[in-house]
Amino acid sequence: MGTGDGDGSGGAVKRRGCSCTKEDFFPEESFKSWANYRQALWETGTRLRDRVTSRSLDRTELHEVRARSGHEMKRNLSWWDLIWFGIGAVIGGSFAYLRVELGDFMAFIAAGNILLEYVIGGAAVARSWTSYFATLLNHEPNDFRIHVSALANDYNLLDPIAVAVVTIVCIIAVISTKGTSRFNYIASIIHVAVIIFIIIAGLTKANTKNLTPFTPYGVRGVFKASAVLFFAYVGFDAVSTMAEETKNPARDIPIGLVGAMSITTFAYCALALTLCLMQPYKSIDVNAGFSVAFQAVGMDWAKYIVAFGALKGMTTVLLVSAVGQARYLTHIARTHMVPPWLAQVHGRTGTPINATIVMLVATAVIAFFTSLGILSNLLSISTLFIFMLVAVALLVRRYYVSGETSYADRNKLVVCIVLILASSIATATYWGLSKKGWIGYVVTVPIWFLSTLFLWLAVPQARAPKLWGVPMMPWLPSLSIAINIFLLGSIDSKSFMRFGIWTVFLVIYYFFFGLHASYDTAMASTPMRRLEEGRDGQDPGHGKAAEEVVKGEKAEGSY
Repeated sequence: MGTGDGDGSGGAVKRRGCSCTKEDFFPEESFKSWANYRQALWETGTRLRDRVTSRSLDRTELHEVRARSGHEMKRNLSWWDLIWFGIGAVIGGSFAYLRVELGDFMAFIAAGNILLEYVIGGAAVARSWTSYFATLLNHEPNDFRIHVSALANDYNLLDPIAVAVVTIVCIIAVISTKGTSRFNYIASIIHVAVIIFIIIAGLTKANTKNLTPFTPYGVRGVFKASAVLFFAYVGFDAVSTMAEETKNPARDIPIGLVGAMSITTFAYCALALTLCLMQPYKSIDVNAGFSVAFQAVGMDWAKYIVAFGALKGMTTVLLVSAVGQARYLTHIARTHMVPPWLAQVHGRTGTPINATIVMLVATAVIAFFTSLGILSNLLSISTLFIFMLVAVALLVRRYYVSGETSYADRNKLVVCIVLILASSIATATYWGLSKKGWIGYVVTVPIWFLSTLFLWLAVPQARAPKLWGVPMMPWLPSLSIAINIFLLGSIDSKSFMRFGIWTVFLVIYYFFFGLHASYDTAMASTPMRRLEEGRDGQDPGHGKAAEEVVKGEKAEGSY
């Protein structure tokens, strides 16, 4: 599969053809011998401190890191492609952003959850594909699944159709990104037509009495459902992962994101309202809601159109997910936090074949065993956690520049962020533990408000956006932190246990492998290229050349 291998220096890349050796997976100095590895483990504390406090420069992420894939991905996408990718996806460049602002360690933890997000999201959609396929053939969803009584509940309905669908999507995704885009927007246009049909036909059978009671599970039910349904928006930042293949990313990506988000949000709301008007909420089928709803109102023929449209829609979701998740893994592999073999881009197709196959194999395995309920809750935790981290990183980026921000302002920023996080966590905890109490909010909400107000009034912004920027700083990022943490408090404890197990696995991998690989890679770079914020004067060779790099970055501005 591989066509090249990065040597960690950002320079020329040796062509290898199809290879799968130790050098492809662990080429770094720490893994050359057992003696080197023992020495690396002995220096874990020092290396961790370096990776936590170091910050990559934007230019490093855009040029040096990208060069480690051997071949460039083809720049053949426009804003039109991106809008339909976004509609078809209904996750961005989050890893690189967090690495620049919060350092390697937090970026790696976030990256692991981004990958989990993609795998679980794809698995959930693949299992739903089976459900609608069964409906199309007048069968129950589980008729096409294999029941294995020896396995635990929620893992004992094996889904071979989901595996087959994921395999076909993998083949399409590795052939061509532009071809994938064409297939995607043609399929998405058809899917939009089906959505319009569902709304119009469904509203002809509307009964407003079905909206009573309007909130049957109260306010808590609304927030609990919101936390789980958050995964429905996983996929929009797949648009951002395709920046490298976009002709004019600074213009096209925002247009693509906003366009896709606007169209899809409207479609979600209209579809939800239509379904609730067609059937009482207790009668809605969890596997194939619209197909069963049309059958219940005497429109049996319509359920086939719905099932066909759903299958096409879920196929495009899987396709866009395959494209996005492979590019995430490729960028992570370029930093050597995971084996650089996964960063290789095929010279002919211009696609990351290795990363695509690995991610879709993981998706297929999980889709084969795991029920939709477990997948949706776990996916929502991961999504909310990532969005919260990105909001924190946005505050850091806008209010802190190493070497420019004073110690006093830096300390104020740290205190404000800690108070925002602590008050948000306290609010979510109180909501989860106290069913009817309110006194806790009198303490936690004012702390959140006052800490955000202090940040707004007392800490000067260190950067200004050069093209696109988040308005109402710091209120919107602070509110995003609070909302994401609050929604996390509405998810069940078992899902948090599974999330905790995955996070522990990520930490163990990072300490034994990812930390040392990324440290060696950073140290192997030339002094000017590996200049990182907060390390001026600590390494020989920075000097005047390093100052010029910093000046260049300042001139380019930030986003």
